[in-house]
This record gives sequence, structure tokens and C-alpha cells, in this order.
Amino acid sequence: MKQVIYRKLTSKILYLGFIVLLTFSATLNAQEGDPAKGKTIFNTNCAACHQLDKKMTGPALRNIEQRLLDEQGLDRAWLSAWIRNSAGVIKSGDAYGNQIFNEYSQTAMTAFPTLSDQDISDILAYTAQEVVAPPPTPPTPDGEVATSGGSSSNQLILGALALLFALLAIGLILVRQTLTRFAQEKGIEIAVEDKTIPIWKAFAQNQFLVLVTSIFFLLASGYFVYGYLMQIGVDQGYQPVQPIHFSHKIHAGDNGIDCKYCHSSARVSKTSGIPSLNVCMNCHKSIYEYNGETTAEYDKAFYDGEIQKLYAAAGWSDADQAYTGDAQPVKWVRIHNLPDFAYFNHSQHVSVAGVQCQTCHGPVETMEEVYQFSPLTMGWCINCHRETEVNVQGNAYYEKIHEQLSKKYGVDKLTAAQMGGLECGKCHY
Repeated sequence: MKQVIYRKLTSKILYLGFIVLLTFSATLNAQEGDPAKGKTIFNTNCAACHQLDKKMTGPALRNIEQRLLDEQGLDRAWLSAWIRNSAGVIKSGDAYGNQIFNEYSQTAMTAFPTLSDQDISDILAYTAQEVVAPPPTPPTPDGEVATSGGSSSNQLILGALALLFALLAIGLILVRQTLTRFAQEKGIEIAVEDKTIPIWKAFAQNQFLVLVTSIFFLLASGYFVYGYLMQIGVDQGYQPVQPIHFSHKIHAGDNGIDCKYCHSSARVSKTSGIPSLNVCMNCHKSIYEYNGETTAEYDKAFYDGEIQKLYAAAGWSDADQAYTGDAQPVKWVRIHNLPDFAYFNHSQHVSVAGVQCQTCHGPVETMEEVYQFSPLTMGWCINCHRETEVNVQGNAYYEKIHEQLSKKYGVDKLTAAQMGGLECGKCHY
């Protein structure tokens, strides 16, 4: 009986010891931290105010746990309390907490009470990683310049034209030799050069050739003059150099920023508006360098330099993370400019009709530098009104007029032209 009780007690003690050992080992593993998970948590909660190697709204956080331990003697328990409730640490009278609070303009850090011990361990594991040096750029031969396919294609065209003219010259020589041989076989005497009639005099004596040539030149001149006059005021393809290089490819393409985030007035106003620098600084307070794809023409140094131009224009000190008050207006060069006698309302097209920005402005998400994609001529606008069907489903703005006009034209879908889009007074008043 005693042996049975002893065995049961022994087995229970071993079982409890095993559970305690598992719990302890799990706790140790949990506290180690996963840098990959920590990066995700950091980007979600911390990246708006902190960077690893640069002071921003808050201090740089590279090796923050070790630095606090070495410099201030503060352990992870203090860090966890600060992360979860910095205001509470400050109110408690903590010396270092108040020092940080005063150093950063008395801006309290956002509290994150929902972060678990494991989340904090993951974040600290991410901040403890060493700086990864970028891979070295392979050296290029001196004088080597990256060229695009345009130059090679131009050389190909020029080479083809040169070959064509050479063949034409050879053909003319062969034709002359053949005609000379035929004349000799027929016994026709070839006039000596000084006795021949000049070509221009022979041409002038042939009234039919003169008439046909005159008509041809008149028609050709009229065609080219008309084409030239029709292009006056049409700036399709116009691509000016802006004072700050703003890449729509990076912002609207790579980062997927909605056009109407920057050009917000396009929803409610006649004009789309030029975004203020404050809109740019909403993001670029935190984005102080470019880490995306680069080309030979636009490298990282180029993009970083343009961000510095933005800081100078906005009066932002990146080192102090504060505005200096010395702002300078940016003299943007206007690209799309309609004549004063033409009325165009962005909100009517964007908000009411639901027209996409790319319909008129082209694939701006692929443009490194924006240019005028469409001709913006009267004929181009009229064709769009004739071809574009207006989406009236669920749009109270068109409810009454759609009912009336659908009966008038006997159709279910209406174009902008059928709704009065071709009336002169719509655009000219």
C-alpha cells in the first residue's frame, strides 16, 4: 500500500515538474523575440514617429534596449512600461521619462497597452539587428554612358535611308547606261551636252506639266498650312521641367496613392488644384530618403536631393524635426491650360460623371515626368461626348433627365451628347 502511494506521489511530482519545465522553456523562447514579426509590428505601430537610425518625431531606436541599459541603467521592464503608458511613467516623476518628454517638445508618446510581452520582445529583437550594408555597385568602364533604344533605332533608320539612296543612285546610273546602249543600237545620235535644251526650259514649254505641278504644289501647301494652323495652341506632349522633380510613377504607380488625395479639389471644384506642400509633408516628415527602384538617369541620390528641395521649400528642418518658418513658394510650371473662352468643370466629370483621371490625363501612374497626354481640342472633347455613355444608375443627379431623354431618343443608355453635351453654351458662355 505504501509503495502504491509513493509511486503515485512520485508520478505527480514528475508530471508537475515537467509542466513547470515546459512553461519555463516556453517563456524563455517567447522572450527571445522574432525580428521578422517585430518588423511588421514596428511598421504598423512605430514607424510613423520612429526610424531605426534617424531622429524623427521620436528618437532613433537602433539597439535601444542595450543603449538604455548602458547609459541609464534601465531594463526591459522600464521599456515595457514606457511603451504601454508613457504618460503614466512621466506622471510618476521618472527622471529619464521626463527628460525625454521635455527633449521632444513635450509630445507624449502614443500608448500601446495592447502590446503583449512577446510583441515587445519581437520589436526589440528587430531594433537590435545590425545595419545591413547595401551591396556594392559594380564598377562601370570609364566613359560608358547608358543609352536608350531610341538612339539605336534612329541609327537604324538613318542607315536604311542611306542604303535606299545608294540603291536609287545605282539604279539611275544603270538606267542611263541602258538607254544609251539602246540609242546606239537604233542609230540615234545623242545630242552633245551644249546643244541640249535645259531641263527647266523643256519643262516650261510643256504647259500640261506646268499645270499639274502647280496644282500639286498648291494642294500640298494648303495641306501643310492647314495642319500647321490647326496645331496652334495645341500643346499635346508638352513636358516642362519642374522646379522639384515629382515622380507620378513612384507616387501614383508604385505607392498607389489616389490622384484625389493630392488633387482633392477635383471632386468639388472647377479646377483640380495644385496640392500645398503641407500635403507633401504629411508623408515626407517620415519619408526622408528614397529606397525604391532606380535607373541610370534617376538614382537614389537624385531622389534624395529632390526631397531636400521639398524640405527647403516647406521650411522643414530634418535634423530638428521642426518647421523653421522660412518657407519658399514653389514656382510650378502649368502643363494643362485651356483657353479662357472654354469652360471645364472637374467636379462635373469626376464626381457626377465618374470619369477616371486617366481618361484625359493618360496613364499618369507610369509617367516619371507628367506631360500633356491628350490634345484637349474642341474636336477631341466633342468626340468624347458623342461616344461616352453616362452612368445614370443609382445617380440621383440624372434621375429625372434620364427618364425624359430615354423616352425622347428611345434608348436605355444615354451619351453625354444626347444630354446636351454638344450645346455651345455648355462650354462657351
